[in-house]
Amino acid sequence: MPVFQLPGEIVFPNPDFAEPDGLLAVGGDLSPKRLLAAYRLGIFPWFSEGEPILWWSPAPRLILIPEEFHCPKRLARTMRQGVFTVTMDTDFAGVINQCAKIRVKSGEGTWITDAMQDAYIRLYELGYAHSVECRQEGKLVGGLYGVCIDRFFFGESMFSLVSNASKVALANLVHQCITRNIKIIDCQMTTAHLLKFGAKEVSREKFQTLLQTFIQKEVPRKSWTGGEKVQNC
Repeated sequence: MPVFQLPGEIVFPNPDFAEPDGLLAVGGDLSPKRLLAAYRLGIFPWFSEGEPILWWSPAPRLILIPEEFHCPKRLARTMRQGVFTVTMDTDFAGVINQCAKIRVKSGEGTWITDAMQDAYIRLYELGYAHSVECRQEGKLVGGLYGVCIDRFFFGESMFSLVSNASKVALANLVHQCITRNIKIIDCQMTTAHLLKFGAKEVSREKFQTLLQTFIQKEVPRKSWTGGEKVQNC
């Protein structure tokens, strides 16, 4: 399959044309309109500093249906104990910055470049991106962020500076999705960690059907700040 060079206009090739590793296209920009157009098709940007913008649509796709979330007993106990103070949409920039930093510190490198951070902060300002923050003694120690369009949440990244912080963030995300009638959490790539929480792989055809079913409108959701936080799962 060819890798498509994106034109100036905001269009994407059919995800069916993606390479076996998921690579679909190169080029374009990180404007809100292009990012939202990509997510509606199940496409997301992923590239390193110094590379051109690369657009991906992997298959199979890992998803988590909120109602099927599996909460381990240890995590449920941690949440009941109130080890963390959980907030939402109160420090999106801090969460995305920590997601980038923790990967650099671990030597993994990161796709969350300065340009990517600026782009997703802009989506947050427009009401399309959201974050979950976990704090201890006022310090941000864990969290996650992603993009939400209609009833689909596209998870992007999470971080944890102390044990269980990102897991608590995920459990709170699931609770928010159930509360707000969000039907699918896109986990993008398969990991053993997410499989333990009930995530499952679906085919490209099934994923595209889910996108068409649960993305019927593109109205930004209001800030999640002040939403009810779950203390158990």
